[in-house]
Amino acid sequence: MYCPAHFQQNQPELLLGLIEAFPFATVVANGPSGLVADHLPVFHRPVPNGWGQLMGHVAKNNPLWRCAPEQELLLIFQGPSTYISPQWYASKPIDGKVVPTWNYAVVHVYATLKALHAPDEILEIVTQLTQQHEAAQAQPWQVSDAPADFTQKLLAGIVGVEFSIQRIQGKWKASQNQSASNQGSVVEGLLQQGTAPALQMAELVKKSLGAR
Repeated sequence: MYCPAHFQQNQPELLLGLIEAFPFATVVANGPSGLVADHLPVFHRPVPNGWGQLMGHVAKNNPLWRCAPEQELLLIFQGPSTYISPQWYASKPIDGKVVPTWNYAVVHVYATLKALHAPDEILEIVTQLTQQHEAAQAQPWQVSDAPADFTQKLLAGIVGVEFSIQRIQGKWKASQNQSASNQGSVVEGLLQQGTAPALQMAELVKKSLGAR
């Protein structure tokens, strides 16, 4: 990924934090006929040394899990992103030298894949994913809420996938290439827009402004 130095994000807690907040990964692999992409939710499993693993599952009919153990895959996590209007820049009335752009935060994970076939491992992955995404519900659904024979039949049709993280690249494009006054006016524009992506990006721009 092209990433100028001023947009680079290297803080592990922020990189992993984005993955936790936006866990729906685009997985890119090199298949027999060329590049293929799959989409699946994952969760992070830490290890004492290194980046840890990302855990998920795919259908048995999905060839992704058959990737060679040494093949490198790319997992893409899209964080907050939004359009930035040139009307917002404080410098516009002064010289007019402004154009539209798009701000975003993204994490690229390079990993190898291991397929997991043991029923207990697959159940653990499904259970943890369920707990993670049901946590916000007033009455969280649990895997055990479904009939056991029904659950076992569905589990037999999937394969667990363990992505061992080799390296991570993060890009936080939050108007760092603008002046402090322009960054401040971008924050104001985003807050006035008021959408969830705009408010999330406003926080990122504020943080980059505070780090100047």
